[in-house]
Amino acid sequence: MKNIIVLTGAGMSAESGLKTFRDADGLWEGHDVMEVASPQGWYQDQELVLEFYNQRRKQLLQVKPNKAHKLIAQLESKYRVQIITQNVDDLHERAGSTRVLHLHGELFKVRSTSNESLVYRWTEDLNTGDLCKTGSQLRPHIVWFGEAVPLLDDAIEKTKTADILIIIGTSMQVYPAASLIHYIPENTPIYFIDPKPNISSSSFNNLTVISKKAGEGVEKLMEYLIHNS
Repeated sequence: MKNIIVLTGAGMSAESGLKTFRDADGLWEGHDVMEVASPQGWYQDQELVLEFYNQRRKQLLQVKPNKAHKLIAQLESKYRVQIITQNVDDLHERAGSTRVLHLHGELFKVRSTSNESLVYRWTEDLNTGDLCKTGSQLRPHIVWFGEAVPLLDDAIEKTKTADILIIIGTSMQVYPAASLIHYIPENTPIYFIDPKPNISSSSFNNLTVISKKAGEGVEKLMEYLIHNS
């Protein structure tokens, strides 16, 4: 069974009505990202950060996986599929995907501010005074700007096993996630799905660019995979 590695970003969840990252103007849901997605922002205004993620959590509860999520999940019937996502939503899992690595954390999890290994599932509001079992304040389980990406090494090792690489809804401009494409074995087929692709077929060997949004693009991808299987 061939290994498919799927790298996904904000464009994957856009068709579900979810904004998972900052807009073109640099704002995330109207906020400067450094106010709500950095350790500095947390120390300056903890209440603002908690309320911001409480709203994101509520929004996530109201949306559903889209066609692209569901089609990627169906690939598991014929391939061993590993998703590596920059998204903090759980839409891949809700669509049925069983192997999902979240590089930037998960919205439905929180962790201790004193012990990063104390992680809890959390779907309600998180407030000041909500503590871990050792008595420290809980914070969103999100990798903020300026923080290390703890699962990066794991993602690199998984990417090295790719027989096929699929990239959906990410510009591959945000590091360190963007570096993963350089770890695939030589001559691995790459499928890049994005309505405004910023790479061309001459950028990499065996690159197929599908200039469509996630849902239509993954449908087209299925045709390529069937033809080339």
